[in-house]
Amino acid sequence: MAITAAQVKELRDKTGAGMMDCKKALAEAEGDFEKAIDVLRKKGQKVAAKRGDNEVKEGVIFAESKGSVGYILQLNCETDFVAKNADFQAMIKSIMQVGMDKGAATTAELMALPYNEKLSVEEKLTEQIGVIGEKLEISNFAKVEAETVVAYNHPGNQLATLVALNKVGEAVEDAGKQVAMQVAAMNPVALNKDGIDEATIARELEVGKDLAIQEGKPAEMADKIAQGRLGKFFKENTLLSQAFIKDNKSSVEQFLNSTEKGLTVTEFKRFSLS
Repeated sequence: MAITAAQVKELRDKTGAGMMDCKKALAEAEGDFEKAIDVLRKKGQKVAAKRGDNEVKEGVIFAESKGSVGYILQLNCETDFVAKNADFQAMIKSIMQVGMDKGAATTAELMALPYNEKLSVEEKLTEQIGVIGEKLEISNFAKVEAETVVAYNHPGNQLATLVALNKVGEAVEDAGKQVAMQVAAMNPVALNKDGIDEATIARELEVGKDLAIQEGKPAEMADKIAQGRLGKFFKENTLLSQAFIKDNKSSVEQFLNSTEKGLTVTEFKRFSLS
């Protein structure tokens, strides 16, 4: 049967697929709009299987918060051409909105949610793989809850952070924004030294001791020097101990306490493509 340009446009507007793909799908479905959508979905499944081993190093990251809850999502693709596409970014934001509306806490929960009346989030991604022709993967998704949660999205959408704080108020939110940028810039590995695993501590002590011995320090002093270097590692790599980027005479912990006594960060998330 003859497929009209109007039919092709309607299917393209609905799915985002290419004009020729839409025309072929409509022809295969004999003009049935819903069946044509299913044809495109099945194509997505075939493309997904074919591209299953491809690397997905590009992508976009979005974080969003409202009051006491925040969400952060990373969706990877194969090329930055796709990552920078406005329609692709809009789709990711729509997936984020689904997760926020339903309160999803994990990637598995998000993937199982209904994206619309016909598709789950997982099925929507499969459909988009057929549309775009690239492997897509939600590699990170997290939900954070606290008295106040603040989100920061770095320009370019390749880095985003969430910071959870133990108090509420305008000053707390302003301080949270500063700390969220600190997390983005300084990439702390933990909130404080209690969050550093024993293996990392043992490795830092071993390296510190070996360096001291190589520098010609007496063996009996090497352990003490290694402990000092471990303290420096904690100061540089744990958020609350880091020098505050806007005033390096104060630590992040001191900055927060000066904003409001007892104010602190309870949790943070940082997703980055690099």
